[in-house]
Amino acid sequence: MENGCLYCGEKLKGRADKKFCDSSCRNSYNNQKNTDINKTMRNISNRLRKNRRILAEILPENEETKKIKKEYLLKKGFNFQYFTHVYTTQKGKIYHFVFDMGYLELGDDWYLIVQREEN
Repeated sequence: MENGCLYCGEKLKGRADKKFCDSSCRNSYNNQKNTDINKTMRNISNRLRKNRRILAEILPENEETKKIKKEYLLKKGFNFQYFTHVYTTQKGKIYHFVFDMGYLELGDDWYLIVQREEN
């Protein structure tokens, strides 16, 4: 049984389990197959970077914490659906982090912005 290249359809020569006629077709096939995945991951990564940049702009390097209104974060373009991890303290406070920058909901639309200390 003769197989054709999965990308260009050209007749394959060589090993019976060969799927592509050359590395160019293999790369093109995989790039095409992963386009949607790459686009989604790029969009998520861009969203996370933007959220982190907003938090970093709010919290100057010489300050450990800063209180800010939710409205201000939203005006800057912050999206609360995108964060990298959650940290819950022993007292039950829940911090959402975007890489090393985090926030704690204080209530009444106030948030505390923090930066995780390097170990």
